[in-house]
Amino acid sequence: MKRAERLHALSEMLRRSGTRGISAARLAGEFEVSVRTIKRDLDALENSGAPLWSRPGPGGGYGLTAGASLPPVSLSPAQAVALMAAVSAAPDAPYADLATAGIRKILDVLDPGTRARADELASRVWVNATPSSSRAIKSALEEAMAEQQVIRIRYTSGAGSTTIRDVEPVLFASTNGQWYLVGWCRMRDAMRWFTVSRIERATVTQSTCSGHTIQEVGEPPSNARPVHGRGG
Repeated sequence: MKRAERLHALSEMLRRSGTRGISAARLAGEFEVSVRTIKRDLDALENSGAPLWSRPGPGGGYGLTAGASLPPVSLSPAQAVALMAAVSAAPDAPYADLATAGIRKILDVLDPGTRARADELASRVWVNATPSSSRAIKSALEEAMAEQQVIRIRYTSGAGSTTIRDVEPVLFASTNGQWYLVGWCRMRDAMRWFTVSRIERATVTQSTCSGHTIQEVGEPPSNARPVHGRGG
C-alpha cells in the first residue's frame, strides 16, 4: 500500500474508532508496518490539519476529535473514478443529483496531480446509462422520503389502469434494473411497491407519515442490502 493510501485508510480507521481510540501497536499490525512508521504517519496527519488526539498510558491510543472539521478528503485516483462511475451508471438512483454534487466538491479539493490522474483514468471508463426519470418527480419522492411526508402520486399500473394515491414512503428499492417506491398505500390500506418509472406525477402533501416501518415491508432478498457506507 502506498503511503498516501495508507494515510487515508489510517484517518478512516481513527474516525471509526470514536472516543475509544486505537493504539499505535494495533494500527501498526493492521497496516503491517512498524510502530515507528505509524507514528510518522500520525505526525503527517496532524501536520496536514487532522484534529488528532492522543491518550498516553495503558489503554491509551489515538483518535480524531469528535465533531471537529476534517481537512479536505484525500482520495486515490481509482477511488475518485469509482465514485464517478457509480453515480454515472445509476442516474435514476434516489439522490443521484446530490451524489453528483458531492463528488464534484470532493474532486475540487483534490491536489492537482491526483485530479489529473483521476481525469485520465475516468476517460477509460465508459457507461451507457438509461435516461433518468422526470427530475420533478424524483425531487418530490426524495423530499417525501427524507422528510417522511405523505406523497400523492398519479400511477399507471402494468395493466394500464391509472389511479391517484396517497402513499407513506417507507423505502426505495432497486431490483432487476428497476427502482421502486415502497410505501403504505392509503387507498389500499396496505404496503405496495410502485415502479418509479410509472409514476406520472408526484406532489408532497402536508400530511406526516404515521410511522410505518421497514420491517413491515418484509425480509429483503438474501442479496439485498442497505446502501450505508459501513464496511462488513
